[in-house]
Amino acid sequence: MNPDLQAINAALRDSSPEEIVRWALERSQRVITTTSFSPNSAAMLHLVTRVKPDMPIVWVDSGYNMPDAYQVAQQLIEQLHLNIHVFNPAMSAERRNALMGGIPHPADNPELHQEFTRQVKLEPFQRALDQFKPEIWLTGIRREETEFRKTLDIVTWDNRGVMRVAPLFHWTEQDVLDYMARFDLPTCKHYFDPTKVADNAECGLHTAA
Repeated sequence: MNPDLQAINAALRDSSPEEIVRWALERSQRVITTTSFSPNSAAMLHLVTRVKPDMPIVWVDSGYNMPDAYQVAQQLIEQLHLNIHVFNPAMSAERRNALMGGIPHPADNPELHQEFTRQVKLEPFQRALDQFKPEIWLTGIRREETEFRKTLDIVTWDNRGVMRVAPLFHWTEQDVLDYMARFDLPTCKHYFDPTKVADNAECGLHTAA
C-alpha cells in the first residue's frame, strides 16, 4: 500500500467512526484493533465489533493494572463477545520488580524506564504484529488526548510499517461519554499504566521508532 494520506484524511474528515472502520476493512482484511481497557475504552470496542463482530482485539496486558480494570475487562470480553488475544510480557511483574527495584521513573533513570517500557509494552506488541501481520491497526487514540497525538491524523503510518487508523480521532471526551451512556457500557474507575507518568503522556506504542 502506498496511499496519499493527505487525500485520504481529507476524504475521511467528516466520516463517522463506523464509516472509517468500514473504509479500513474495505482496504484490507488484515486488520487488528488494540485495547488497554483503560477508562471508556469500551466505546471503541463496541463501535468496532458492531461493524465486524470477530475483529481480532489485541490486549497488551502489562500485568500491573488495578483489580477494577481487570474485572471490567473481563466483563467487556464476555458482554461484547470479544475475539480477544492477550499478549503478556515475557517476564512476570514480580520478577521484574525484584530486578529493577520497582517501576522506574523516567526522570530518575530514563534508560531503565525505556527498557521497562520495551519489556511490558513494545516487545509484547511486536509479538502481536508478528502473529497477525496486520496491514491496518485500528486504534482508539483521539487528537485531544496528548500533544503528540495533535500531530497525527485519522490515518497515519506507524513506524513499524503498519497503517494506523483512528476512527475516534476527532471525538471529544464528551463524545465518548455520550456514546458510553447511549449504549450503557461499563468502565473502570481505577486504571494504572506503569509506563505513563501522567494521564496525558504516551505509553510508547505510538511513539516507538
